Amino acid sequence: MYNSDIPSRAELPTTRQLIRSTIIALISAIVILVTIVLPAEYAIDPTGIGRMLKLTEMGEIKKQLAAEAEADRIKDQQLQPGSGGQRSEFDLMRRIGQWLVPSAVAGERIVLAQAARTDETLITLKPAEGVEYKIELPKGGQVQYRWTVNGGVVNYDMHGTPKGGGKESSYKAARGVGGDDGTLTAGFDGTHGWFFRNRGSQPVTITLKTSGSYVEIRKVM
Repeated sequence: MYNSDIPSRAELPTTRQLIRSTIIALISAIVILVTIVLPAEYAIDPTGIGRMLKLTEMGEIKKQLAAEAEADRIKDQQLQPGSGGQRSEFDLMRRIGQWLVPSAVAGERIVLAQAARTDETLITLKPAEGVEYKIELPKGGQVQYRWTVNGGVVNYDMHGTPKGGGKESSYKAARGVGGDDGTLTAGFDGTHGWFFRNRGSQPVTITLKTSGSYVEIRKVM
């Protein structure tokens, strides 16, 4: 059986060496505490090193969050049943506002959902007459559509106009066609739809069917 060699007295650290190692460890711990732990946890920075390393800012944020959490805890205790507190309508509205504001600050839009609807629009065009129908949609909004021509063919352009003005963008266009169907996807916030023109010698009737989450479809010219 193998036994480890027992170190001799000469190989063991002396009392002075042990004391020196202990002092070095203690000084190191104090340095770490003063330069790192105190600034990062409590925003206490006597040396200025913590602010240079941006640790003091971290500690200030932690202190602020802790103070806010404590204030909320005290307020919730006061508003518990039997505590004599009562939630007011103003307090409820304030809390709702706190939920909504971050989205507004981040540039996000809060859009109320609209019920899907379906419309069938009949359009009669005399020879050389043109007309345009538009739907207001947010960016990414979609409308299913199908239109057919009775009595001839038409030229058309499916396009969109940015909200607040700007250059129109054409999604699809053709000449002398009797119908089309598909999905209109808005490339930006604005109005989107179709321009039809009858270049034939006889009147035509266009049946335009649309379906999607929009408020209305309207004639704009």
